Amino acid sequence: MKLFPILGGIHPEYRKELTSEKPIVALPIPAVLYLPLQQHMGAPATTTVEPGDLVKKGQLLARGAGAISAPVHAPTSGKIVAITELTAPHPSGLPTLTIILETDGKDEWAELPAAIDDPFAVTPQVIRDRVAQSGIVGMGGATFPSAVKLGLGTAHKLEILLLNGAECEPYLTCDDRIMREHADAVVDGARIMAHALGAPKIIIAIEDNKPQAIEATTKAAASFDNVSVAPVPVQYPMGAERHLTQAITGRETPARKLTADVGVVVHNVATAKAVHDAVRLGRPLLSRVVTVSGGAVAEPKNIQVPLGTRVTELLAFCGGATNAKRYVSGGPMMGQPLPSLEVPVVKGTSGILALTQSETKEAEPQPCIRCGSCVTYCPCGLVPVEMASFIRHEKLEEAAKIGVQDCVSCGSCSYICPSNIPLVHFFNYAKGRIAALDRERRKTEQTKALVEAHNARLERLAQAKKEAAAKAKAAKEAEAAQAEASGASA
Repeated sequence: MKLFPILGGIHPEYRKELTSEKPIVALPIPAVLYLPLQQHMGAPATTTVEPGDLVKKGQLLARGAGAISAPVHAPTSGKIVAITELTAPHPSGLPTLTIILETDGKDEWAELPAAIDDPFAVTPQVIRDRVAQSGIVGMGGATFPSAVKLGLGTAHKLEILLLNGAECEPYLTCDDRIMREHADAVVDGARIMAHALGAPKIIIAIEDNKPQAIEATTKAAASFDNVSVAPVPVQYPMGAERHLTQAITGRETPARKLTADVGVVVHNVATAKAVHDAVRLGRPLLSRVVTVSGGAVAEPKNIQVPLGTRVTELLAFCGGATNAKRYVSGGPMMGQPLPSLEVPVVKGTSGILALTQSETKEAEPQPCIRCGSCVTYCPCGLVPVEMASFIRHEKLEEAAKIGVQDCVSCGSCSYICPSNIPLVHFFNYAKGRIAALDRERRKTEQTKALVEAHNARLERLAQAKKEAAAKAKAAKEAEAAQAEASGASA
């Protein structure tokens, strides 16, 4: 298959050898699980249980709220002991409403939805409904509700389902192991998703530093003419959906548009496996594979983890972590620092890294030397040095004009900067601030519109009263005139 070059990109130390040959192992069920209602983009789920309730594995604990949301299910059987605010697995450290499940050790299943024996004989909507009911979200880290994304075919003419097996972040090997160990389920899930999307072609893109995954998925796809495997170069951030789409198809996604606008929808390989489980087995999303790695970890592993397991229990399962300078959820490039080791694994947790001082590349920022490295290596074709200068001086409109909102926060510019300037931090701040200002502007406009509508309504009422009073006065005068005329004639 012909590949197309992408802009910029870097080649960090990948350090995947720490876990790439470690098969997936199952974590024993913890005594207590902590299940946030916000494990996805969109509105938090709303609870369907109360403290004291006994629940079974796979039972619905919270249903999705609104069009962009996802339900939460019990990863095992046990008792709901509380529903309370706890620290979220987010760098803000803010609390989020969380269901606390005390497990009973029985791992007893609830009654599950019936398996769909022939997914290709049902309508796409049936597949989307099953995926929505199963609480599946994008498991590459974006956590966008998958059923919503599977509905893009209703508004776009789609040609390709592009399955993302690039896994370009250093350290992480969870997707690699899923493709090696569950290739048939990944390919089947991809075919089911393509049916839901109405996409006739499936391409599984895998970085060529994963030969075993390429071999396993190629073998699994061999029976299907519309499924192919495309090895892609090892080049961070190859796994970003816009860049992967361009590398495979040569099509550039316009700014502020979706890849669906160029006929392509991108899903993660772990998401495909989850769709297979939901459709073929009736199982909702209850656990995920997490890579636990880093120089501070005694025994790095790939672990099948029940959702709601605390990070401390994962690290203990790996023999503990010593001399860790930083703990990260996800990969070292785009992952987020953990606010606490007591936070739980959620649907978007692809990795837990315990990094030593030498792995963090921490150093005091120095003045910019205008070397242009950040421009050369930016995969989005932006000018990071100029954007950062505007943002330092709170010139957010100027930063927006030269594309800060098109930044994918891959961190390539920060990684390559010889002055150790945390450029991506500036851009994340700016994007968040611009979004907040936009929300405030929309709120102000809505308030203004409501006030104007209220004032217009009052004016209409006042005018109606004035007209009614004038009409009543005229009627009274007419009545008086008529009475006077009658008296005169008499």
